[in-house]
Amino acid sequence: MLGNSSFLISTSYIYQVADTNQPAQTAAQGSGPKLERRYFIDIARTRLSPRQLMQAVQADVPRFAPGALADFEQTKGVPGALHVGDEFHIKILGPWNGSVRVTDVGPTSFELLTLEGHPEAGRIRFEAHQLDERPGELRFEINSVARSRDGLVAFAYDTLGGGKLMQEATWVEFCTRVAEASGGQALGPVTVETIRHALDGTTEQSRHHA
Repeated sequence: MLGNSSFLISTSYIYQVADTNQPAQTAAQGSGPKLERRYFIDIARTRLSPRQLMQAVQADVPRFAPGALADFEQTKGVPGALHVGDEFHIKILGPWNGSVRVTDVGPTSFELLTLEGHPEAGRIRFEAHQLDERPGELRFEINSVARSRDGLVAFAYDTLGGGKLMQEATWVEFCTRVAEASGGQALGPVTVETIRHALDGTTEQSRHHA
């Protein structure tokens, strides 16, 4: 949950202002193996350019997340645009709620960093770009580098695997919704790639279609 929040009250709504001092939670502060994950979908005949598509995503991030799995609520910033310093509180299925902060915004990308209390420690980047080798086709992808917040979360997420499956379902659905918003045709299912850096120094790689 959010920390020491305050509330601004008007006659028509209540707007929650996030605690701007909530510290970041980087991968270096996490526990367990470091996971590099990549989810991407290729789209043909889109009505939107990468810049236009990313503008649509940045304007309404909650629209693209499956609310039943990860319900995004903007707690800092102005809806309709994305800026560095904006924050979202995410109600994640199960006891895994957490908050993230926008740390980078570009014409075709943006990045989120987890805040203290989030089940993961790390960052996640969203990007849209043309495929150089296939003119007229666009790729939307999500890249994350993270570790679990602590040993308990590492056990639940990585060892038992339930959290990992839920997270994959969330970002696969996000990619699918972005493809639909582009007005184009998805060229296949979402591809999921994972590189797992274990604590003993070994590395495992996997790739599958969701």
